[in-house]
Amino acid sequence: MNKVRIILGSKSDLDICEPIFETLKSFAVEYDFYISSAHRNPQKTVMLAQNAEKDGCQVIIACAGMAAHLPGVLAAHTSLPVIGVPIQTGALGGRDALYSIVQMPPGVPVACVAINGAKNAALLAIQIIALYNQELKNKLIDYKESLKA
Repeated sequence: MNKVRIILGSKSDLDICEPIFETLKSFAVEYDFYISSAHRNPQKTVMLAQNAEKDGCQVIIACAGMAAHLPGVLAAHTSLPVIGVPIQTGALGGRDALYSIVQMPPGVPVACVAINGAKNAALLAIQIIALYNQELKNKLIDYKESLKA
């Protein structure tokens, strides 16, 4: 099973993160989706991280703006790869979220894509899963070839 868990810190991030859903669908990668703030509902957030592997997920994508603790909190509670998507906000243009995601302490790695880099987060998750799935790897190869055109 190819499955990604997607967690947004706020429903206001949904439009920015739409390319994640579209990209995963285009590669026929299953996903589940939750909105859970690391600040407003930390217990639910931790539970989502702890249960992700049991629920069949292989990668977690976490989208968050401002202080952007969500990806780090998830990474602290799972051994699955976590990809953070920093969301652009008004005050600092997303740099605050970017710094929060990339400046994780040793032992709690989080991969990070560009500010509002939702599509690349999905593609990175697909690349991780494709390491052990030749059919998905072939789709990625075809996709990369299509970029040349």
